[in-house]
Amino acid sequence: MNQLIEILQERPVILAILIFWPLFLWAAKIIVQKVLFKYEEKNINKKKLIIIGWGFAWLRVYYKLRKNKNFDIKIIDWRTSSSMKPVMPEVAFEGMKVEKAQIPFSKIFKNNIFINSWVKKIEANNNKIILDSWKELKYDYLVVAAWAKKDFGAIKWLEENGYSMCDDTHAPKLWNALEKFKWWTIVIGSAASKWGTRVEAPHWEAPCEGPIWEAMFMVRKYLIDKWLYEKTKIEVFTPWKIFFEDVWEVWRGAISWLMKKFNMNLHLSKVLKEVKKDSVKFEDSTSISSDLTMIIPIYKWHDFVFESEIWDENWMIPTDSKMRHLDYSNIFSAGDGNAIAMPKLWHIAIMQADIVVASLLNEIWKKVDIPDYKPEVLCIMNMWKWEAGIVFSDVSLGGKTDMVWHWNWQAFFKDQFDAYNIRTKGQMPPSIWEHFFKIAIKKFGMWKK
Repeated sequence: MNQLIEILQERPVILAILIFWPLFLWAAKIIVQKVLFKYEEKNINKKKLIIIGWGFAWLRVYYKLRKNKNFDIKIIDWRTSSSMKPVMPEVAFEGMKVEKAQIPFSKIFKNNIFINSWVKKIEANNNKIILDSWKELKYDYLVVAAWAKKDFGAIKWLEENGYSMCDDTHAPKLWNALEKFKWWTIVIGSAASKWGTRVEAPHWEAPCEGPIWEAMFMVRKYLIDKWLYEKTKIEVFTPWKIFFEDVWEVWRGAISWLMKKFNMNLHLSKVLKEVKKDSVKFEDSTSISSDLTMIIPIYKWHDFVFESEIWDENWMIPTDSKMRHLDYSNIFSAGDGNAIAMPKLWHIAIMQADIVVASLLNEIWKKVDIPDYKPEVLCIMNMWKWEAGIVFSDVSLGGKTDMVWHWNWQAFFKDQFDAYNIRTKGQMPPSIWEHFFKIAIKKFGMWKK
């Protein structure tokens, strides 16, 4: 033994190898893996995937595919930040700084992934995108997931005389107008949208009236805090003969009860024609006096869709239930701009994005299960600081569920969702959360079918 010790003392390299050989093996393994990985990555025939848009759907697709080495991903958007639309009512009615509802793209994407540019045109027959600089980008697969815009120009004088909580440009303007409001009448409602005929989907004139709910009850709380509630009337209108066309009797009964309780007037079948400074006028020649008008405009697609060959007769993108374009097999769509996305909800946008991801993986990587497209309404709508309404319904979409959960602390769930979404830079909570959330609604819901 003494002789062995002497040998090791004379040869420290051998001693070091004996002591640190596990570390050497681990390092060698890492080096070999890196070399092989680089070799494999270099020899993978990557597919060029371009994602256009901003919102829940495109971030969902990006986050789920960003680590898959079969794709060379490029993101295109003209903005430099993504705004979280579910937070816009807090901007419009509580004065939240709009910057708190925005996520800079610089915190999400690397420079070689994100392209800050307008899209001028999609040449689907040539698998090519033309940017506003006339630069051309080729793609193998294209995902169009931009949020549909609200067309303020479609209603006469709406931009000049009306307000909206729908985006990060108009929500701060509504807050400023509200701060100057004195009393009398507030009118809240939706413009009537029209839809194409290439896909089988509901043709709802007001495909998402959740923001109307939030506007009604959040502005009521604001007026109470400002001692203006007793001096103000709240008038609500909808273009269809049914308020909240996309849900069913349970929710409609709940909102009818609440509106009667709070003395809010509802006007049915009122198609908005123009917004004046002191009134709103409808297509049936009737009008309502208004001192402050809040409108959800009609849906409109982005200009590049008009210049391209991928839209239906109402400028939406027609797809099958796998979110694949009806005419171009390498183009997918998810979110508000998809013609089968009815109603227009973040929950459905995420559902469609997951189908897009599975369809792409199934086609170019390995067989995965593609989820069935079963749209449903799952939404949390604020009322004021702590109170909210939660609806979980699919009866109007062919299902059997129709539930409402209205409680003083429901806004906690929305606050947590918004905080998670912003903190994780646009990612959705784990799917298990949604599972338990639905269980809670079924167990504790106040109105059920």
